[in-house]
Amino acid sequence: MGHYVVVEPGVKIYVEELGSGKPVVLIHGWPVNCKMFEYQTNILPKHGYRCISIDLRGYGRSDAPWDGYNYDRMADDIYEVIKSLNLECDATLVGFSMGGGIAVRYMSRYKGYKINKLLLCGAAAPSFVQRPGFPYGMTTEAVQQFIAGAYTDRPQLLTQFGNMFFHKPVTPAFSDWFRSLGFDASSHGTIGGLEALRDEDLRNDLTQIATPTYIFHGIHDQVCPFPLAIAMHQAITGSILLRFDESGHGLFYDELDTFNARLLDVLRF
Repeated sequence: MGHYVVVEPGVKIYVEELGSGKPVVLIHGWPVNCKMFEYQTNILPKHGYRCISIDLRGYGRSDAPWDGYNYDRMADDIYEVIKSLNLECDATLVGFSMGGGIAVRYMSRYKGYKINKLLLCGAAAPSFVQRPGFPYGMTTEAVQQFIAGAYTDRPQLLTQFGNMFFHKPVTPAFSDWFRSLGFDASSHGTIGGLEALRDEDLRNDLTQIATPTYIFHGIHDQVCPFPLAIAMHQAITGSILLRFDESGHGLFYDELDTFNARLLDVLRF
């Protein structure tokens, strides 16, 4: 069932709910939307979980205001959604890629409100780009080229990014479908997300996370390289790192059965 939550005057966020039971809140990555999780939301309700999938502002079926694409504002959106759902304090928050970065900011900004378990999948943290003292991730120049592509040829940008996404071959039909999720995003939201990925630094946020945290990461990830996972694991006290040895960035599909099995294990634990 899909519905909207007003997160600030004039801005509605789309939320889709499937199943009943313990809540699992899913935050997608750049530049797609919550449909990316369909191979998980087809399964989780069968095992007694309530899937709460959110389209970030500017993406999918959510509103696309001109601004608000920094992690603080997008974490505020997540807070408004979670607050509106009247959840018990037993939800699992799952963040993928940029959604993982936003999940980290949510956990530090709102002290893990209503969340008793955090799962970071191919997360864009501690930093998506290389910085002084952090030599991992993409270069700022590479992200600037992505931004330039969004201004001049967004279809080619999405094709280029899609070619980096999966480690294993996918069918042409799947590739077309996945790229189409990026076309559902607003152009300015797509750019705003890239700017956030370029500018946000989550190193201090990670040290504030006290909730049990699991890190899923593909060792062949070309978007958020595996050293990011190691850095997250070192920064989050008590976190558990699970490697996906046959996955790139799209670990939720590269190793679909393994991903879903491990996800269910984490949720049951």
